[in-house]
Amino acid sequence: MTAITNILVVEDEPLIAMMLEDYLEMFGRKVAGTAETVDDALGRVSGGGIDAAILDVHLRGGEKSWPVADALAEAEIPFILATGGSGDTIAEQHKGRPVLNKPFTADGVEAALKALG
Repeated sequence: MTAITNILVVEDEPLIAMMLEDYLEMFGRKVAGTAETVDDALGRVSGGGIDAAILDVHLRGGEKSWPVADALAEAEIPFILATGGSGDTIAEQHKGRPVLNKPFTADGVEAALKALG
């Protein structure tokens, strides 16, 4: 398995995205980019250079990140689902993926990264 180094952050709140970037760097990972919308994230996934992703489940305007999760799963790129909700907010086909609960903590991010493998 390839080392998980370059991580895409899909998050619609800029301050939260910046905090995740800081945590990733703290744990020796690189940010492969950030995306605030499904379309932007899908473009980044198709562009390559991503070892894993952290996906905010609920994006601005009621948009859900499931199309991004589907694209990542199809490309066999591991991902973490970030949510403030309970486990029942996770789409059935993605249950069992690592979950990062909001509010984020360094320990939570580290545990989610370890769950990726």
